[in-house]
Amino acid sequence: MDLQLSDRRALIIGGTRGLGRAVADALAADGARLVVTGRDTDAGASAERALGPKATFIAGNIRDEDYRERLVSEAETALGGGIDILVTNAGGPPPGQFTEQPLEAWRDALETNMLAAIDLARRIVPGMAERGFGRVVNVTSFAVKEPYPNMALSNGVRTGMTGAMATLAREVIHQGVTVNNVLPGLMDTGALERVYNARAEREGTTPDKAKAALAASVPAGRLGTAEDFGPVCAFLCSPLAGYITAQNITVDGGLTRGLL
Repeated sequence: MDLQLSDRRALIIGGTRGLGRAVADALAADGARLVVTGRDTDAGASAERALGPKATFIAGNIRDEDYRERLVSEAETALGGGIDILVTNAGGPPPGQFTEQPLEAWRDALETNMLAAIDLARRIVPGMAERGFGRVVNVTSFAVKEPYPNMALSNGVRTGMTGAMATLAREVIHQGVTVNNVLPGLMDTGALERVYNARAEREGTTPDKAKAALAASVPAGRLGTAEDFGPVCAFLCSPLAGYITAQNITVDGGLTRGLL
């Protein structure tokens, strides 16, 4: 399917590896112009080469407000115009129970997994609205629909961002801008390694056994992959998805048990 993304200008946060890279791969395959971000310069250089001549890597930490301000300007320069597509994606906060998390951990999680995405949308969406086209896709977590054990920070912070983005979505849809969230389940990426390592330590088992138990908990019988994820986001970034907004779309192999 032609997603009509040729030469659309996309900024993908955390686009050098994992799920963010899967989104970048899917957009690049359809001809989009890309800026991808990340902290690891080696991973960024590798991604830039693999994604092709329409891709640019800009290094930095998305938690840094000064970096976010500079990033938007540098991305527009690299892309040759205003940003059409914003994909926000940041590694989830560390696992742990509510009573184990100090207040500073909540502040860190809020900055990384909520405020950074809100700030970028605040900076970029007005330009999208002026041009009459824009797509914001936030990579969050299935935990916003069904809180997951030992994930207090993620359960709380990502749910807060979901509410903020739902409000934005309804404010700008009449100007051709959509805002949606894609909710990965238990995906076989580096981020999940922290989860099954913590589970192994808590339950006195091995990481391999903890990982296998997580996979067995998914009705699909396996962990998700980056290839399961990227095309869903790419569709939501496309002109074809212009009547879909304020949605939370799970990519989780049936893990989330809610009816809605």
